[in-house]
Amino acid sequence: MTTVSPSLTPELRILADELREAERLRRPIPTPSATNAALTVGDAYEIQRFNIGVREAAGERRVGRKIGLTSLAMQQQLGVDSPDFGVITDAMVVPDGGELDAAALIAPRVEAEFAFRIGRDLHPSPSAEELADAVDGVAVALEIIDSRVADWKIGLVDTVADNASSARIVTGGFVAPTRSLLAALPEAIVTMRRDGEQVAAGPGSAVLGDPLVSLRWLADAIGAFGDAFQAGDVVLAGAVDRAAPLAPGQSWEASAEGFPAVAFRTLPMTTAQGGA
Repeated sequence: MTTVSPSLTPELRILADELREAERLRRPIPTPSATNAALTVGDAYEIQRFNIGVREAAGERRVGRKIGLTSLAMQQQLGVDSPDFGVITDAMVVPDGGELDAAALIAPRVEAEFAFRIGRDLHPSPSAEELADAVDGVAVALEIIDSRVADWKIGLVDTVADNASSARIVTGGFVAPTRSLLAALPEAIVTMRRDGEQVAAGPGSAVLGDPLVSLRWLADAIGAFGDAFQAGDVVLAGAVDRAAPLAPGQSWEASAEGFPAVAFRTLPMTTAQGGA
């Protein structure tokens, strides 16, 4: 189990606390990098790890990881130029076909992507062959991202500190990773629909050229911290297209040929939330 890091400076501890409170109260904070020009990517990952430690100390269980900002579309949408990663806990998982209360989030958006399930423990920075052999399932997934930073005015350090702007995930049924299936992922088109209307679509190749390349990037990135994939981890490989805004009373679905579709819906707006 990850423990809360004791090494944060007082300034970083304040920012970590502010991000947690922003999520709890659904009140975003100003852009951290705008108020602390000295904030580095390394600092941001320390903040992320600290807050994941707080979650785990409160009883949440780590179930996987996400890779963010792997597609040019998402990098352009958020104004950054490098991938990042975050941690997924059990409290962030929505069952396939389940419901989500959008009012529990601040400014949510939805992305469509591929997800990998890891079948055995790996050592840090495994080879491409070891990583592919360890995959025991591939699925289509929907990720609900959210920003605890006001108006999504973020750079790389801001989203990293904010656990890669993660909020919820929904994964469809996992398919056995045959060699032919893995080889076809770059050409596989994932389509996302909101209330039956297509709002995004893109090929696996939008994700660093191949979702498996994205998975390898993450293995190396967490390996630099001495971490490694563990059996049962679910890893989101990154969005194939731009994210679309989420609101109450919607139905969402993503699909790709050869994979079970994945879906969820948001609860309708209540009178207390400003509805009729």
